[in-house]
Amino acid sequence: MEKKKEQLLLIEPQNELKFRGPFNTHVTSRMRLTNPTDKVILFKIKTTAPKKYCVRPNCGTLNPQESTEVNIVLQPFIFDPMEKNRHKFMVQSVIAPRGVEQYASIEQVWKEISPTDLMDSKLRCVFEVTADNAPQAASTVTSSGDEAQTAFTASSEASPPFKGHGASGDDSATVTTSDTAKVASELRQLREEESQLRQENIMLKEQVLRLKMALEDADDNSAKAGGSSNVWSPGNTLTYQPQNAYAPPNLPVPMLLVISILIGILCILFGKYVL
Repeated sequence: MEKKKEQLLLIEPQNELKFRGPFNTHVTSRMRLTNPTDKVILFKIKTTAPKKYCVRPNCGTLNPQESTEVNIVLQPFIFDPMEKNRHKFMVQSVIAPRGVEQYASIEQVWKEISPTDLMDSKLRCVFEVTADNAPQAASTVTSSGDEAQTAFTASSEASPPFKGHGASGDDSATVTTSDTAKVASELRQLREEESQLRQENIMLKEQVLRLKMALEDADDNSAKAGGSSNVWSPGNTLTYQPQNAYAPPNLPVPMLLVISILIGILCILFGKYVL
């Protein structure tokens, strides 16, 4: 088996991409790529969770002794510290083949490169969150689990061993052990159901958050007619226009005239009926 080629690019950071919360908005982490050689190197960045990240640039060319900065933007999501994070990134690179300028695009070059010529480095994603920004849902789940465990322990201690008429001490110990195992099994099943419900709740919250941000972006784009906005710009902020809930509807003039005539006719008929 042919030995894997060693990575020529210098990657900063080398092993971990850190994202600092809160995670209800876009969070950016930066990666720096440097070509210390005297050759032209092509690079491409891949991830195990492409729907959760935006990478700019995700591929490119580095000339000798050249560096570039890559912005990796994490999309908003519901952070759960109890869930294990398995997101990873891979930086692939290859020495540019001769006549690379003759290709129509960089993607065409990557398609024709042999896998044996590729070099790659892997980085894992780390989510950092302070105690103030930790979601309340996780603490609620933890506390509820502790309360269930405490209640189970208290009930086990408070309940005296069952002794039937004519039953010996060994029989009562057997019955108590069986009951304890049954309760433990039911508690384990309840925890599994609780974990499943928590996962579904997180997914629903993420969908609501995405819809909310999509509506906010649509409102912002309509308010800035003729302009352009970039949701990934760190300095981009959304502006909101307050709406009066009691404002009368804006009706066209012909419709107002028709309504006025109908009201007049109703008043005449009502007057004749009363007189």
